[in-house]
Amino acid sequence: MSSDTPPKGLYLLNQAPSLVAEAALRTCCGSHRWARRMAAHRPYPTVEALLAAADEAAYDLTSGDLAEALAGEATTALPDRGGLAVHTALRAANAAYEAKFGHVFVLALTGLDDPDDPAAVLDQTLASLRERLGHDEDEESVATAEQLRRICRDRLRRLADSPDRAGSITPGLPRGTEPTSRRYDGRGRWTVPGRA
Repeated sequence: MSSDTPPKGLYLLNQAPSLVAEAALRTCCGSHRWARRMAAHRPYPTVEALLAAADEAAYDLTSGDLAEALAGEATTALPDRGGLAVHTALRAANAAYEAKFGHVFVLALTGLDDPDDPAAVLDQTLASLRERLGHDEDEESVATAEQLRRICRDRLRRLADSPDRAGSITPGLPRGTEPTSRRYDGRGRWTVPGRA
């Protein structure tokens, strides 16, 4: 595959029927309006273009869109490691957070120095929970929207880069639709060298 060819997952997303693409995009962000907007702006020539469009759409989320997206989120599964005291503190902080703000706590863990270190994940989660419990509703709405945007970017990267995941989300594409050596013409179209 040439560098001008999108990853297979992105190619499948670009080629999927609108409703299938929206369903795939809703696995990244639960807002229907966000997913419709993202599906309507296809094709995306690169993963970077997809992420830029996702950021723009995320910044335009209304409070209702954000509530819809958060309703589809689950509390992040945390590592089993760590002492009873840490997990007890996390459960208590999560319960206090949900009682105060009315939705699950979301946190993108991609900024950690070592996201595979269970102790670092637990420490960062607990520290973020405690900090954000001090926010008022407006501050927390901004913080939550930013964390959701980051989580969405991570999910979109995996969707775009993973032929297996994109293939399972966008079933039924006709045979022979695999990516070929194509180039983006800069006007919203892909061209295959040698074809008009």
